[in-house]
Amino acid sequence: MEQEIKQDAEGLTFRPMTLEDIPAVMVIEHDAFTLPWTEEAFRNELTHNHFARYMMMEWKGEPVGYAGMWTVIDEAHVTNIAVLSPYRGRKWGERLLLELMKTASQLGMKRMTLEVRVSNRVAQNLYMKMGFEPAGLRKGYYSDNQEDAMIMWAELFPDRSQNARG
Repeated sequence: MEQEIKQDAEGLTFRPMTLEDIPAVMVIEHDAFTLPWTEEAFRNELTHNHFARYMMMEWKGEPVGYAGMWTVIDEAHVTNIAVLSPYRGRKWGERLLLELMKTASQLGMKRMTLEVRVSNRVAQNLYMKMGFEPAGLRKGYYSDNQEDAMIMWAELFPDRSQNARG
């Protein structure tokens, strides 16, 4: 990712994901999702998918979250965003999403999309706070329980903090 290491006021750092991060990413992935991606999936994203951009979020040098997206033409598609459970409730997921949105905007993306489980109200509320709006459903999207996914879209701006609600 064309991005340097950034540190915010809370001591969180954001940097591009590397292959060496995959073991830590797997811990976060299994903590956060009922359908975790495999190590091979992340390896392929980092080495073969030239549309993929992934970032790590660290606190005091320890990985506590990560996020990824695909950038195609002028649209970014969020593939994953996750924070380790002991670090949730601190608005760090919001910080991670904001950093991902800023990165997408810096890369020339105009819009961002994602899918979220229809039952995941916490995530939906975060996304709406960050300017995402529901745009439809993908029926039976999640293979573990055939749950529908809500499709959400947001417009990206050069300075996302101007557009975030709340």
